[in-house]
Amino acid sequence: MDSGSRANPNSINEGSSSATAPVPMDSQQGGAGELSSSPAHPPSRYESQKRRDWNTFLQYLKNHKPPLTLSRCSGAHVIEFLKYLDQFGKTKVHVTACPYFGHANPPDPCSCPLKQAWGSLDALIGRLRAAYEENGGRPESNPFGTRAVRIYLRELRGGQAKARGIPYEKKKRKRPSTTAVSAASGTQPPGGAAGDGSCGGTTANDGTVTAAATTNSV
Repeated sequence: MDSGSRANPNSINEGSSSATAPVPMDSQQGGAGELSSSPAHPPSRYESQKRRDWNTFLQYLKNHKPPLTLSRCSGAHVIEFLKYLDQFGKTKVHVTACPYFGHANPPDPCSCPLKQAWGSLDALIGRLRAAYEENGGRPESNPFGTRAVRIYLRELRGGQAKARGIPYEKKKRKRPSTTAVSAASGTQPPGGAAGDGSCGGTTANDGTVTAAATTNSV
């Protein structure tokens, strides 16, 4: 959320989704009718998405049975919200009894449910965690940053990777190759001349599970 929308830094904004940021007024120092020389820039795609996510979550709390207030929201309620979003998912997650469980490219369709990809939910939680604090919430009481939510996302990642046959690996930081180091020092790498491609360096595996689903209205 835009930092300028905070009315009270010690209170959490639970305003309706129709609330909009104030529009900068024209400069009054140059006389009536003179336009500002620096028009306001539209919010970035990330900021716009974060605002939509925040308003959607507030609406979810309002429609909850019984209704919830943001101040009483816990990590358990956040996990409940993530499970609610599965009905809008677009990622096929095979159940254990499915013959295609663990197959990355099943040859035929199956009746397994569509769910939200863990990557989409992980990104969503990051935006909501930031929005919570930008609206006056205290970091130590942020329900989106609780241990329960982190564990849920970690288990969801592992479960989906196993069910879909797509192993998850953390991105590894690439180390300077032997060729680059040797070129900087003016020496030849062992096993071949610099730049001939015969040095024994290995490339880090940057493969990650792709977030195949986009959150509907979130």
